[in-house]
Amino acid sequence: MKQYLLAALGAFSLTACAQTDSPQVAAGKAPAPAVAPAAVASAPKVEPGSADARAVEAIRKLNRQLQVDHVGAAPIPGFREAIVGGQTLYVSDDGRYMLQGSLYDLDARRDLSEASLAKLRRDLLKTIPVSDRIVFAPANPKYTVAVFTDVECGFCRKLHSQIDEYNAEGIEVQYLAFPRMGLGSPDFQKMVNVWCATDRKQALTDAKSDRAVPLRNCKNPVTMEYDVGQRIGLAGTPLIVAADGSAMPGYMPPKELRAALDKLAAAATGSAGSR
Repeated sequence: MKQYLLAALGAFSLTACAQTDSPQVAAGKAPAPAVAPAAVASAPKVEPGSADARAVEAIRKLNRQLQVDHVGAAPIPGFREAIVGGQTLYVSDDGRYMLQGSLYDLDARRDLSEASLAKLRRDLLKTIPVSDRIVFAPANPKYTVAVFTDVECGFCRKLHSQIDEYNAEGIEVQYLAFPRMGLGSPDFQKMVNVWCATDRKQALTDAKSDRAVPLRNCKNPVTMEYDVGQRIGLAGTPLIVAADGSAMPGYMPPKELRAALDKLAAAATGSAGSR
């Protein structure tokens, strides 16, 4: 999806491995995935002639292949809010003007764009059952995070080397596949090997330690998980997503991640108590 956007937004984390296009994508050819992609959440339905429909059409004028994952009323009058490839756009109700970027409420001190993205992340992650994830969990987890990972990424390997420490902090890690070299790449096949292994946890550990994982193929969720990562705006791995949909791009040490999750939980409790 990133090749279709007008521009990359935000600073890329220095603790994440950048996504790169596969040779097929770089050459302008459609990749040939090893398995057919599984179904994910469908695009929003819009009423013909409505402001939502005009917003969708305005976005597709940029590229007909763009997939709009969300469209609805914006927090500012006269505009619709849309999410495309994990990026937030604001389109005037007449479909003429477009703004790209974050919308910040100065009085509430809140990023309104991030709130919409968090909801989309939650909705898309619900399409991936836990059985399609590789889970490392303590006996009684306090928090659960979804982590989009790649077997070749150095920061992903660093995170996984401390998996016991994350578990000791009460954090359950649910891995999702994101082969950053793209579909049809050798990286993609390595992740299929892992997800098709009899013992996926050991296979993932082996792959991240440069130990060979036997070549395998099966019905697997790697393509679907990659697609979801693209749609939530993932630009590099690892991407950590909290239960509320908040995204933490890049590697975070175990104690720092626990502190961040504690802060999110305290903010949610405070917000609920003020209603």
